[in-house]
Amino acid sequence: MPQNREGRADRDGVQASSAPFWSVIPAGGAGTRLWPLSRVAKPKFLLPLVGERSLLQETADRLSPLAPAEQTIVVCGAAHAAAIARQLPELPESNLVIEPMPKGSGPAIALATAIVGLHDPEAIVGSFASDHYVEDQDAFVRAARTAIAAAETDFLVTIGLTPTRPETGYGYIERTDDVLVRLETGTAFRAASFVEKPDLARAMQYLESGRYLWNASMFVWRARALLAELERLQPELYAGILRIAEAWGTEAQEAELARTWPTLPESTIDQGVMEQARAVAVVPAAMGWSDVGEWHGLGTLLRRDDHGNSLRGNAVQIGATNCVSWSGTDRLIALVGVDNIVVVDTQDALLVVDRDRSQDVRQLVRALQAAEQSKLL
Repeated sequence: MPQNREGRADRDGVQASSAPFWSVIPAGGAGTRLWPLSRVAKPKFLLPLVGERSLLQETADRLSPLAPAEQTIVVCGAAHAAAIARQLPELPESNLVIEPMPKGSGPAIALATAIVGLHDPEAIVGSFASDHYVEDQDAFVRAARTAIAAAETDFLVTIGLTPTRPETGYGYIERTDDVLVRLETGTAFRAASFVEKPDLARAMQYLESGRYLWNASMFVWRARALLAELERLQPELYAGILRIAEAWGTEAQEAELARTWPTLPESTIDQGVMEQARAVAVVPAAMGWSDVGEWHGLGTLLRRDDHGNSLRGNAVQIGATNCVSWSGTDRLIALVGVDNIVVVDTQDALLVVDRDRSQDVRQLVRALQAAEQSKLL
């Protein structure tokens, strides 16, 4: 776990920061909108959805030029710890932080930051979701380096994605014109505000203004800066996290975690800290990002034929257009004369949904929960 270290050079020989950088990967959530492929036992971050490696593995690969495995912490639930350890064999066992129960991204990310910060308060920590996709690795690294430099000013920093459409399913970050850091790798601006998911009319205004960026939950901060804001904004959570972190790596670790974690208030790092913090900066970036949130979005990331169809696995089409087909079995999926539908076949469930209603798959999962169909979740 954390040790005091001098600033190190990146693999290309460029000094990235005068403080050590630690990456945190929160690995939680069930990815219910990608049912029936994504399940409670094997959520989307453990699945190879776009390439040959899982989204979690791709996230770790993406962060490897910035922090070695020894300076990477993965926070997860007990149900997924073994699978994560298998997928990331280079990760030290002590760097896998297992939550006794889900409490939201706030406690998870705060604990990882506190574990680093108690050993080195000056360390820079970056948190990046385990289940997102980035097409342009170099653009990601440039944005992260800019965010690391901005975090050395003791601002809490977020990487905001340049919007490509008037998206109503994402939160936004409004930036100012006040430049905090300008480097060859990018520019960090003071942030004006965080904005919740807008309606279509407002999303179009955001897109036209050029001042609003998608909030992709990519955060970078100096450890002591995040903990100071947590103490100010959520003193109860701060006190509990500190007790656990102080016991980390000792014989009292498991007992303190079991005793204190259930008492922590649930929160997200966005609403609990970032939206209320006094000094926040944003680094605009374009990197071909996606949260791989539902079947329509996944279809846009997969290879498409001349008719706009994304066909994965055993499938054939005649006269079909703009469809997504995912065969997870040996059964053939045959599409004839249909348009804009999603078909997903697994061993125990078959999903057919209008592509424009991919978001509604979450409601289907809720209906299964209400019907106590636990074997299908």
